[in-house]
Amino acid sequence: MDERIFNFSAGPAVLPVPVLEIAQRDLLALPGVGMSVMEISHRSKTFDEIFAKAESGLRELLGIPPNYRVLFLQGGASLQFSMVPMNFLPGDASADYVITGSWGKKALKEAKRSGNVNVAATMADGGFTRVPENEELKLSPQAAYVHITTNETIEGVEWKQEPEVGDVPLVADASSDILSHPIPIEKYGIIYAGAQKNMGPSGVTLVILRDDLLKKIPDGLHTMLDYRTHVENKSLYNTPNTWGIYIISLICDWLKEKGGLAGMHRENEAKAQLIYDAIDATEFYRGHADHDSRSIMNVTFRLPNEELEKKFSAEATAQGLDGLKGHRSVGGIRASIYNAFPLAGVKALVAFMKEFEKNNG
Repeated sequence: MDERIFNFSAGPAVLPVPVLEIAQRDLLALPGVGMSVMEISHRSKTFDEIFAKAESGLRELLGIPPNYRVLFLQGGASLQFSMVPMNFLPGDASADYVITGSWGKKALKEAKRSGNVNVAATMADGGFTRVPENEELKLSPQAAYVHITTNETIEGVEWKQEPEVGDVPLVADASSDILSHPIPIEKYGIIYAGAQKNMGPSGVTLVILRDDLLKKIPDGLHTMLDYRTHVENKSLYNTPNTWGIYIISLICDWLKEKGGLAGMHRENEAKAQLIYDAIDATEFYRGHADHDSRSIMNVTFRLPNEELEKKFSAEATAQGLDGLKGHRSVGGIRASIYNAFPLAGVKALVAFMKEFEKNNG
């Protein structure tokens, strides 16, 4: 197949075509270097420049203040599920976890291995269709931190604004909506995110960490699991994902050309609204998330029965609309429309939805 199809995959996800074209052009040899970025030393001047460009691009786009460190780690958000409590949940303390979907549940499971955890709220009884209101949160003012998942890719549920947690550090897994909209960084103690949704290829994990929290890390942690190791070595204690960091630097350039995160957010909202309007226009499709918690990154919905859902996914794939099958744990249909997903693909999906209902409704 020579032509690109519309890739609705939840991750690794679609990347901007202009970024792929630059990467393709420079794959064999970076201009003036004579080697691929995958071949150069991570301690070379060339990579220093790539690394600095990626960090400065993220700082500019996200408005990251000087008192926050930017780290490029490995192990995905899944490793951060363990690193956060290992570093910031001392033995006699407790942390608050707000559970709005499957990834929050996984973060909670790992935190329980390290210390005491209070489930400040869980939306499980309602099938993870929304985020809680502030008055529903049973927060502890003495908590070591409060953990949320900003966007649940599986259920398609998104926080529209941060919960009020007082002076307790707010920690967020922002893997699936980082760089999709402006973020008030100063409201967070830690933000971590896998790159494979909006930032770049899989294999890089961004961690944004407030300086004052470093003083709370206990001694005696394993070297690679101690945030101070990566801060002190500027993410170069071991060999980083050089290619992934290079792609992140290109993504930052692309986003700036799109008008930054505010411009990107407007595009994302418009794309998502087209699909939600198609869902709401008929009883044939049923959105999973409540209206005020609907994700603009992962649009999840159901059809009248599972057989129709299987048929929908199969016929869509045959027409070049790939990756629409819902996560195996919940079923249904999921359209992941991250930053780089084109408007043309959204319009093609909406047209397919209307035709499929006409033939099967």
